[in-house]
Parts: sequence; structure tokens; C-alpha cells
Amino acid sequence: MTKAAQNIVLSPSRDIPFNKLILSQSNVRRIKAGVSVEELAEDIARRGLLQSLNVRPVVDADGVETGTFEIPAGGRRFQALSLLVKQKRLAKTAPIPCIVRDAASEILAEDDSLAENMQRVALHPLDQFRAFQALREKGQGEEVIAAAFFVTPQIVKQRLKLASVAPALLDVYAEDGMTLEQLIAFTVNTDHGRQVQVWDAVKNSWNKEPYAIRRMLTESSVRASDRRAVFVGIDAYEAAGGVVLRDLFQGDDGGWLEDPALLDRLVAEKLQAEAEALTSEGWKWIEVATDLPYGYSHGLRRLVGDPAPMTDEESAAHASLLAEYRALEEECSGQDEYPEEIDARLGQLEMAMEALDQRPLIYNPAEIARAGVFVTLDRDGSLAVYRGYVRPEDEPREETAVQDGDGADVTGQGGDVGVSSWKPSATSAGGTVITSGGQPIGVDASDEEDDGAQKPLPERLVMELTAHRTLALREAIGRSPGVALTLLLLKLVRDTFRTSSASGSCLEASVRHVYMSAQAPDLKDSVVAKLVDERHAAWEADLPLGDDAALWDYLTVLDQGSRLALLAHCLSFGINALHEKVNPYGAGISASGLTRRMAHADLVARAVDLDMVEAGWEPTVDGYLNRVPKARILEAVREAKGEGTAQLLDHLKKGEMATEAERLLKGSGWLPEVLRRADLVTFDGEAVGEEQWEDAGEPEDIDLPAFLTADLPDSDASMMAAE
Repeated sequence: MTKAAQNIVLSPSRDIPFNKLILSQSNVRRIKAGVSVEELAEDIARRGLLQSLNVRPVVDADGVETGTFEIPAGGRRFQALSLLVKQKRLAKTAPIPCIVRDAASEILAEDDSLAENMQRVALHPLDQFRAFQALREKGQGEEVIAAAFFVTPQIVKQRLKLASVAPALLDVYAEDGMTLEQLIAFTVNTDHGRQVQVWDAVKNSWNKEPYAIRRMLTESSVRASDRRAVFVGIDAYEAAGGVVLRDLFQGDDGGWLEDPALLDRLVAEKLQAEAEALTSEGWKWIEVATDLPYGYSHGLRRLVGDPAPMTDEESAAHASLLAEYRALEEECSGQDEYPEEIDARLGQLEMAMEALDQRPLIYNPAEIARAGVFVTLDRDGSLAVYRGYVRPEDEPREETAVQDGDGADVTGQGGDVGVSSWKPSATSAGGTVITSGGQPIGVDASDEEDDGAQKPLPERLVMELTAHRTLALREAIGRSPGVALTLLLLKLVRDTFRTSSASGSCLEASVRHVYMSAQAPDLKDSVVAKLVDERHAAWEADLPLGDDAALWDYLTVLDQGSRLALLAHCLSFGINALHEKVNPYGAGISASGLTRRMAHADLVARAVDLDMVEAGWEPTVDGYLNRVPKARILEAVREAKGEGTAQLLDHLKKGEMATEAERLLKGSGWLPEVLRRADLVTFDGEAVGEEQWEDAGEPEDIDLPAFLTADLPDSDASMMAAE
């Protein structure tokens, strides 16, 4: 016999006056979460109560109903209604829609309260986006939508930004095929075809983190913080038709410029305009370049100018500042430390005096006619102009001639007779030549004249005669160590402070200036670069570089310690410890050659006790941490600060992890493997062995930001229109 299914009977609904309702102690909600009571009250006032209260009759000791009802489920709605009654926006006797549970029901009040809060499903973010989109399509603005749902307009803009993601990817997200963070990463580029292409490339990859998706979508773009973008200006770029991609979900430094070619053209045009404005100063050439490599002035002579005289007003201002500065120093002369306000004022005075001291330089007009200017961008995107550089070919020329019957050695170089006669080139006579990458802008190179000179004697005969002299010189130098050292120094000084091809020498020993083809943008501003430049400038100021005979005399009388110091400085420009790509086909360096170079470089590093930490290298976001995978960042923190600290960063996104790692590693002395000496590893400023590096203990006290010590937040809580 088949048993009939029992019919389900639902609790009846009825309207109950508000003053007959009380909050039950069986309500399981004790902690405030989500939308506040005030916001919920405003929502009920706007659209009414969308969900009835769950109530039970209150009975007396004899089980008789008292006419009052308690609320085990719907407590926050009741509190919101109470607030409206208190504000006199709702009558005390207003009927409230309720679902009335039988007082004798076997279902406990706590059961109802728990079920109502646990059985509901949070709104999917994609449904929220589509709902916002539908409201906007029906005429509601972003501000109105934000006010209605008690969120910021930025959140509404972010949700609506998801409309820029390809529908195919929205479908993948709806089926839980990607995370919300991955979907958000696709909003940085509105090209649906490119979005789908990137997803197809990463969906089966091990690396499909949001930052990797964002990087692939913007890899052909330029950040708005790039110095080229700063120089041109975003407004000028957009006015020229450029498009800027922006990320509403995280800091993007102003977005990405999608047309690098347009940006480079605008930079070139603006730099050229700046260069044209300098032609009135009378320079022979102006070289325009977005980037100047380290050592760009190698082989060029720098003009020495005199600062423009101060005006009477500037002199008076400088004297006043200096008097105040000395008075403050005198006032605090007996104190160990300056008071904070005094120290700040001294800094202001120093800056003001420095601004007055940094006046334009005045050069000799005759020197300006043979010198040039570099026009480029500074690291912060500002214009940088470097004036007063003379190229070797623009120096007074040495016209050689071999006179019949005259073997006198006037210059001390091979018996040639030197006659100094500088002749301006055709381009200098026609005005300033502006070049970019060595190519003239607006000047036909075919207009330049060829002014080669004939030799008085047949070249073959001159070669035979000088062969005899060369062999005799070799024999003489071989028995004259002092002269040999002077000769070597003379050649190395020429190699270091001039270009060897332009100066010429009878000695084939040389230092080839090694340039860094791959270098970080801030290398030229590093501590070691400044030290090299300062030492180079100090020697350059002392050396008589204009005449070989005068230079020979200078080097001859130089004390031995100074000779060796100058020798070391010149040799330093030939150091090549660069890693290069190995070429298996013979051109360039071989694998074994690169291995020998690196081993040799480490040998030299030990000899000079090289310490890259003291040299100023630190693991920064831009210089290292943002350019390696997260595993490398964690490895660095683990080695420097211990496993516990590394675990605190493990949950962070790449950008946040890199920023926090930079803070933790600052001052730790940590170095990547390629910068460590084989015989020594630096850790927190002390020399330790490899095994100690690996077993670095947990730090006792680390100053961590609040977001690393607090409990991790849940994923984005979905909003409810009303409860």
C-alpha cells in the first residue's frame, strides 16, 4: 500500500502593528556586519520593506497568547523600523508584514534565525554589474545608483567597467573559469580581441596571475609616469589623438599610453623645438637624444665657463641669506644638535643660496663656435641641457708634413712637424647643426667638404722610413722603465680623456672604454657613478690635455703615488665585468670566455674588497623586485628576514608584495646571487658564510604594517538591496 505524501503547510502572513513587536533573545545575529542599520532604514524608507519579519506569539505562563510577538529572524529590519519610528517617519501603530510561526511549532526560534541568515546566497558580482548596467541604461546616473545602494560612485564605476571585458570572458567568469581579480585585470585594455587572445595564452599556463594578464595587455603601452609622458604631458598626448588606458581597480600612476610611436614623435618634436631655441647662442652643433648613455661625453673636452655676475639685487639677497645662516650657526654653536625649526630654516637658506649660486655660465665666443650642446630628458621628465662640449675633430688640427732634409722632432711623435691651424667645417660656417642619433636634422650631409691633404713624400717611402724609427724606439724603451711608464700613462690618459682614434699615439697599448649597452635608468645617478665622475673631473682639471709635450712634462715630474693613482683611474675605464649573451657562431663572446671573464672579475672584486651594498645597490621595486617572480621576492625576504616574515607576505598581490619587500629589505645588506662575491655574502652589514645565509633566524621584532598583522579580509561582500 503506497503512503500518501504529506502536504506542506506554510506559516500564514499577516500585518501586525509595530508596537506589538519585540526583538527575540533567540536571534543568533550578535555582530554587526554588512549594511548598517542607518543605511537599511534609508533603503526601507525609499522602497519599503521587501522581506517580511519572521515572528512568534509571546505566551504567558499558562500558554495563552499575550497579543505581543517576538522576532527571532529579521532583527536588523526591526531595528531599522525602530529608527524610522524614533525619527517620526513611521507611525508606532503602522502595520508591519510578518510571517507568523505557530507558538507550538517544533522548530526552535534559534533554528529559524540561523536558517534565514545561512540559507541565503550572496549576489554574484557579475549579477551586480549587470544590475547596475540595467539601471544606468534606464536613465539612472552613477551618483544616483551609488546613493541608492550606499556605496561610493567609484565602486559603481568599477562594476560598470566590467562592461569593457569581452562577453566571452564574462561567460568564463560566470562559470567560475576565472577569478574576479583575473577578470578585473582585463579591464585595462578595451580591445576585446586582444583580451581573448591573452586569455587563450594564459588559461592553461602556470602563470595566469592578474599582474601577468595586466602586463600582457599593456606590454606595448607606456606608463603615464614614464619620463617621456611627463615631458610631453598627457593633455598634449590626448590632444594629438593618443589613447590612455586607465585601471579603476588599482593605482596605475595615471594609466598607460597606448601609442608609443605617437609619444616618441611628440617627444622628438618638443626636444627639437627646445634645440632650435638654443641655436641663437651660436653653438656649432646640438645633439638631441631622449636617452644619453653613461659615458656620453667620453672623449669630449668640456668648456670651462665663468658664472654670470650677480645683479645688485642678487648680491644683496645672497649676503642677507648668508648673514642669517651664520647667525643661526653661531646661536646654536654650543649644542650637540640643532633644534628642529633651526635645522629646517638652515636647509631653506642653503637651498636659496644654492639657487643664487647656480647661474648660467658664460663661455668664450671663439670656443662656442667649435663646441656643442646635448639636449635630453632628465630622469624625472624635465628638460636637461648640457652645454660646452668640444669634439676631437673640432679641435685645432695637426697638419703633418715631412720636410726634405729636416728630421727634427718638434712634437715628439714620429718626427712629424706639427702646425696648429683650426679650420671651421662647412657645417659650422653655415650655422648650428642639430642632430639626433648622429644624423643631421634638416641638413644634407653631402654638403660637407672633403679637405684631405696630399703627402709631400710617397706613402710607401714614409712607411719604410718610419719602420726603422719604430724598431729603434722599441730597443730604447726596452731599457728605460721610467720613460716606459710615462709613455704608458700618456697613452692611457689620452684614451681616458680623449678618443684614441682622434689623438693618435706611437704606442699600441690602450684601454678600450667599455660602455654598458644594458643599464638601469638610474645608473648614471648612482653613488659609484658620481664617485667615478668626481675623480675623473678632478684629474681632468689638473692635466694639461691640450699639448702632448706639456702633458709629458707633467707626467714626468708627477710623484710615484700620483702616477700610480692616475694609472689606476685610466685602467678602470677598461674594466668589463658585463654579462653578455653567448654567441655560439663565433661573433661576440663564447661560453667559456664569459665564464673566464666572470671568474676574473670576481678575482678583481676580492682584491679590491668590493662591497655592492657600500656601492649603493639596494633591492628596490623598480630595480629588482617588480622584475622577478613572486617566488624570488619571497626568497629574498626569507634569506634576509627569516621564514616567518616571508610567510606574512605570501598572500599579497605582486605589486603589494614588492613594495613591502623593499621596505623590509632596506638596510639588510641582501644581494641577489649575481652581485654576491664567491668568497663572501653580506647579511645585515656583516660578513657571513653561505650556510649562515641559508639558516638566517627569525627576526625578534619587525615593524609590520597593520594590513599584514590583521586577519585577512573575506572576498568582496555582496550587497543586498534590503533585508
